[in-house]
Amino acid sequence: MIFDFDGVILDSETPEYEAHRRIYEACGVSLTPEEWCSQIGIWSETYEDRWFERLSEQAASHPFDRSSFRAEKSRLFQEVVPGEPMRGIRELVEPLATAAVPLAVASSSPARWVVPALERLGLRGHFHAIVTGDEVANRKPSPDSYLEAARRVGAEPSRVIAIEDSGPGIAAARAAGMKAVVIPHWLTETHDLSGADLRVSHAGELTLSLLESLCARTR
Repeated sequence: MIFDFDGVILDSETPEYEAHRRIYEACGVSLTPEEWCSQIGIWSETYEDRWFERLSEQAASHPFDRSSFRAEKSRLFQEVVPGEPMRGIRELVEPLATAAVPLAVASSSPARWVVPALERLGLRGHFHAIVTGDEVANRKPSPDSYLEAARRVGAEPSRVIAIEDSGPGIAAARAAGMKAVVIPHWLTETHDLSGADLRVSHAGELTLSLLESLCARTR
């Protein structure tokens, strides 16, 4: 089992959007979920610059330079980021770990965010491998992170189930030759999620027997 991180293990998607939305609102500019959701699942070095430049183009004036924009976004994010994993994640991960199912994380986010966040959630010890975007040549929708995670846990991709919340994530898992379960986030419900083998509303709906059945199923 290989899990995406943002929007699957931890709802960091909502506070990330909310932090940007609040900054925009304070500057008299709207930022809708529809505008935001198109970039979920796709990470780039210019991520923060993109939203800063958009604000600069649309606001009559604002008090931020690039550095202060990032600092304010980080402050607002920390105010609202949850201290617990998403619904059903703990109840899914712990029995899988007890059953000796190899578990990994494949994320496009950098290690400086993913690893400490897993530690704060008390889940770090359950994962045999953590692959982040700064460790692979190409981030999602490329399959690189999923293939590397499978390699590190010694699993054949065809015997792996990926847990995702976004269109680019599902595309990455499928390109890696894996089955994909999608748990749509409220910000990714408009993505093309048709490539998933199974759709559930939260991780608590997944059981070991259901996952075993899915893994044995042929497309």
